[in-house]
Amino acid sequence: MGWLVVKLQPVYLKAMVLGNAAVKNRNADVRGRSFWLAPLLAVGSVACLAQTPVFTRYPIPTSGSFLDGIVAGPDGNVWFTEFQGNKIGRITTAGVVTEFSVPTANSGPASITTGPDQNLWFGEALGHKIGRISTNGVITEFPLNSPYAGPGWITSGPDGNLWFIAGGAAIGRITPAGVITFLGGPPSPFPPAITSGPDGNLWFTTLANSIGRITTSAVLLPEFPIPTPGSQPEGIAAGSDGNVWFTEIQGNKIGRITTTGIITEFSVPTPMALPWVIVSRPDGTLWFTENPGKIGKITSAGLITEFTVPFYSVPYRIALGPDGNIWFTDYYADQIVKMILPSISPTPVPSSLIMLCTGLAALIIWQGWRARFIGAA
Repeated sequence: MGWLVVKLQPVYLKAMVLGNAAVKNRNADVRGRSFWLAPLLAVGSVACLAQTPVFTRYPIPTSGSFLDGIVAGPDGNVWFTEFQGNKIGRITTAGVVTEFSVPTANSGPASITTGPDQNLWFGEALGHKIGRISTNGVITEFPLNSPYAGPGWITSGPDGNLWFIAGGAAIGRITPAGVITFLGGPPSPFPPAITSGPDGNLWFTTLANSIGRITTSAVLLPEFPIPTPGSQPEGIAAGSDGNVWFTEIQGNKIGRITTTGIITEFSVPTPMALPWVIVSRPDGTLWFTENPGKIGKITSAGLITEFTVPFYSVPYRIALGPDGNIWFTDYYADQIVKMILPSISPTPVPSSLIMLCTGLAALIIWQGWRARFIGAA
């Protein structure tokens, strides 16, 4: 609603000019009523705008980099991968970018996470290695030496190790010292993503339309089928509510699953939004990317709000920054985007405020027509 008020504000201003000019010659009473609308609309506009996030974009020096993974680092910066640029990037919360080249050519760095050792770890999807980069930019690579190639998604596990998805439907584990173990994989096809769950297990999405689990002892547990057929689950994250949340690209839904396997699905308002990657905030909300050009928010109760990026953007992976804001990679536009959240309570917008914003919009339109009519009389 804040956007609506902002967009209509010029109409209101024009209406006030016309109305006040007409009132000056015709009706002092109308002038008085127009006068008290101004502060009301100003206060209402501020209240509505307070609900609106601000998007700031930071260009990356390397063109055609195809930005992929993103995560908050232990050093107070945000770190990201450049799949085509073959680099690991670091950006301060003020937007200063530094790039570090991966030693292996055309390695295809993809997902990235913060490890238990305060380093950043990433998968080299084309280099068939797991990479580690220190906060001062020193990169070490660990070859997989396995037919399970193409490590993609990687996450920090509850056992002090790093867990990753590799090609061939395999799940891998690497210690901070670089010791790699392949644990086989589920009977389902290639798992797209993996995360640490609230129950001490690793949870992952599968292309068999299910949610899977594996213990830190490498025991695969029964999978939970997703109610929507062909939903194509992708991103997955543990919520602060003690549940696990995931996206459904084809189902166009956000899913919530309890640790006992009860699944609830929530439809994304925009048709064919392609919800992709999801991240949790400590306030109980989860944020996810939509393509093209939107960021979604869902509360623990399932209320979804969508925000349109005000410039061309293809949001891909998403992270909670060290500054408390939402950061995401823009896959095709060679830019990192920061979504500055309103400095207000993150709970859903009160119905009273929605009514206020709606009423103010109606007043603006009414005032414009009324002033235009009086001016023409």
